[in-house]
Amino acid sequence: MGLALSLPVSQLIQFDAFEVDLRAGELRKHGMKIRLQQQPFLILQTLLETGGQVVTSEELQKKIWPEDTFVDFDHGLHAAINKVRQALGDSADNPRYIETVGRKGYRFIGHIQGEAVQEPIPISHAAATIPLPRRGRALWNSWTGVLTGIVIAVAFASTLVFFNVGGLRSWFYHPRFRSLAVLPLNNLTSDPGKDYFADGMTEDLITQLSKLGDLKVISHTSVLQYKASHKPLPQIARELNVDAVVEGAVQLDKDRVRITAQLVDGSTDQHIWAETYDRELSNVLLLQSDVARDIAKQIDLELTPQAEQHLARSARPVNPDAYEDYLLGRYYWKKRTANGLAQSGKYFQQAIQKDPNYALAYSGLSDYFAFLTLIGGPEILQPRVAMTNAKAAAVKALQLDDSLAETHASMGHILHNYDWDFQGAEREFKRAIELNPNYATAHHWYSHYLMQVGRTEESLNEARRAVELDPLETTINNGLARQYYLSRQYDKAIAQCQTGLQIDPTYLPARIQLALAYEQTDKLAEAITELETARNAAPSLPVTHALLAHAYATAGRKAGAEHELKVLMAAAAHKQYVPPSYLAIIWLALGNKNKAFFYLDQSYQDRSEQMLYLKVEPLVDPLRGDPRFDALLVKVGLK
Repeated sequence: MGLALSLPVSQLIQFDAFEVDLRAGELRKHGMKIRLQQQPFLILQTLLETGGQVVTSEELQKKIWPEDTFVDFDHGLHAAINKVRQALGDSADNPRYIETVGRKGYRFIGHIQGEAVQEPIPISHAAATIPLPRRGRALWNSWTGVLTGIVIAVAFASTLVFFNVGGLRSWFYHPRFRSLAVLPLNNLTSDPGKDYFADGMTEDLITQLSKLGDLKVISHTSVLQYKASHKPLPQIARELNVDAVVEGAVQLDKDRVRITAQLVDGSTDQHIWAETYDRELSNVLLLQSDVARDIAKQIDLELTPQAEQHLARSARPVNPDAYEDYLLGRYYWKKRTANGLAQSGKYFQQAIQKDPNYALAYSGLSDYFAFLTLIGGPEILQPRVAMTNAKAAAVKALQLDDSLAETHASMGHILHNYDWDFQGAEREFKRAIELNPNYATAHHWYSHYLMQVGRTEESLNEARRAVELDPLETTINNGLARQYYLSRQYDKAIAQCQTGLQIDPTYLPARIQLALAYEQTDKLAEAITELETARNAAPSLPVTHALLAHAYATAGRKAGAEHELKVLMAAAAHKQYVPPSYLAIIWLALGNKNKAFFYLDQSYQDRSEQMLYLKVEPLVDPLRGDPRFDALLVKVGLK
């Protein structure tokens, strides 16, 4: 007599062209597997097993999420139901399979063709019918019992893990992610005007995670591109080149803030972990610290003593009003427009008035003043005015808290671009990167310093690292294009500029940089077209007129160059600050080296940051070899 074990090898439920294999956890259509996450699959299974009956949301909640899971169930259930419908090609408005029943729940309305069946596994008749000695039969029966017990135990354990009973699945599935992106947190506050708060909370969470050790975290400006995006998470993970994605929502209610966060495997779209945090707004930094620490545990990231110390220090209470002003300040500063810069300065100053000991607000104020020399808000200021204020703010920020990457980067920016203290600047940039290896701005500013002092390969490495950390940020992308241009790799500079313009076709620095690379490759017509576009878009920016005049003169269009020069001289006569170095390159292109040196000397007196590019800037190549040029390099400290 043969021996057979009755185990549930194939549990199949069929409807229309679909087949659900309960044991394998698979949905198939015409025999082809359809990818479906675990939670949506469990919902489909539950609805099929209760075919025709309403399953309440509460019942699904208990079935799908363990009691110790903290998540926005309504949002999660709605999203999971939508994924089931997408897999089945179903519609909520005209359902064929899954019907929404008022505010009660859901039910399956399709025609189930087959019930769950169990198939026995026959053991080979040859093995079962060979006569065995009495001792052999006893040994065989003993081993059969053991094997049967093992198989049953494995099947039972697999079931427990599959249904995540007691969190077993999470215990077995413990991935080691080394890169992640925090997608923009949804603003669940009733006021849409609080979007800045959700964006700020996203950035703060990114900052917390960035400081936890061997973990690449994509910068806020790159993930901001996915705000309200409907792209599948695996696609976003591929585009950002990360292992995992954090998504969630934030709700601000008077003096309380609530965050819901979920961790998802970027390759499988598998839900790993979810948690909800509720704190008083004054303890918002503690909330972010707790979220970061919990995520670190989930991805098996070993926290160094330095990281633990950072989390402890960052959990200090804050002035809620000052915190909101700081978030608004950074929100406007990142716009990189004259109006945005003016708004950012106002909010940083308000934050400081409300909390005079707020180091990050002083760091923001320093960055605001520093950019007044380039963008203006509402007008471009002389370096001596803007940078003096910027340095005072940076010094105050460091005095209040020297453990922040932002404060050291701000100081490095001032020491580099105004004090021309190269050793001090490098020390500050390195310290900023040590404190937060994922702070793309620090890598970006450091790359400029390295290129200007002639350390080309190091500069390109830092610029590439900045792009890796913030791949969709226009300023960071243009920084890499700038380093390619300064290292005379013009084809790479052109390609990088085109990448930046694909991200944002309106970003003028990328268009200007593209024109410079075109000019160096003798594509003067293309260069002039790009610069005319930039000038027409921003006629108040002196740099657009200066570079267009240089291109006109290089192309032999002297009248056009002189016209642009007159525009700049008229602006200067009306007290608008025009960096003298801009006038220098126009006169150089017009063939007057004496006037070029005259304005370069003025630029040196102003301590204009354009002087720092003399060693590597292709536009001043005609001056190389002149003793006056070498003397300038020595005075600036570049030789």
